[in-house]
Amino acid sequence: MYRHNVPGLLERCGRAWRAGVKAVALFPKVSDTLKDETGREAWNEDGLIPNVVRSLKAAYPDLLVITDVALDPYSSLGQDGIVVDGDIHNERTIEALVQQAACQAAAGADLVAPSDMMDGRVGAIRRALDGAGHPETLIFAYSAKYASAFYGPFRDALDSAPRGGADKRTYQMDPGNGDEALHEVELDIDEGADWVMVKPGMPYLDVLWRVKQRFKRPTFAYQVSGEYAMLKAASLNGWLDERQVVMESLTCFKRAGADGVLTYYATDVAEWLR
Repeated sequence: MYRHNVPGLLERCGRAWRAGVKAVALFPKVSDTLKDETGREAWNEDGLIPNVVRSLKAAYPDLLVITDVALDPYSSLGQDGIVVDGDIHNERTIEALVQQAACQAAAGADLVAPSDMMDGRVGAIRRALDGAGHPETLIFAYSAKYASAFYGPFRDALDSAPRGGADKRTYQMDPGNGDEALHEVELDIDEGADWVMVKPGMPYLDVLWRVKQRFKRPTFAYQVSGEYAMLKAASLNGWLDERQVVMESLTCFKRAGADGVLTYYATDVAEWLR
């Protein structure tokens, strides 16, 4: 897991684009001085993500830019939503997410990706984007996001681990429940999601398969930071052949029905394939 400044990110994205990677997903690490319990920095039009989006689109106009719609990088509590009296307030959070998504779309994001798991946020974002003159901006919904222990390295990189307020298991999904994923995906599609996501990836291939078979929509998997870290660490220790196990893991996602995969190995794999 790396943090990049803007010049470093442009260089990294240039390497990815030249290798054949067609899209990048952005996640911010912001200063603690910009964080509060409302996450209001998330919709600052002069904030980190809007500025990065504008820089990326100027440098690589055809690169698809995906922005994360969630409050946890901006929340002093590390929560995806706004906490009221010890619980996540769904409606107040949606109001904030709508402002965040509209800000990102105005900066030039091609896809906004709500990863918060609030109920009803996809429909609210779709209405807001259409009303603000951004009907072409796609919604890439984290529709089946599980309360997983595989997110650790990512949370360390963003400094977004929960530090108070609610338990994330109150809004992310129970790892033992596969049926709920179908319900959540159906709701997001009905509300206007263009692409849907299952997260994490490898431990949830069965869910990915069920979602793709049921809905036949653009369906993606996220090979999350913990999965990446395991493959990387085992390879560095000489226990696994990195290239072979990475290619096998991504083939598994495709076999299970994924139309695409978010992975930290994307540029490496694109270069191997070339």
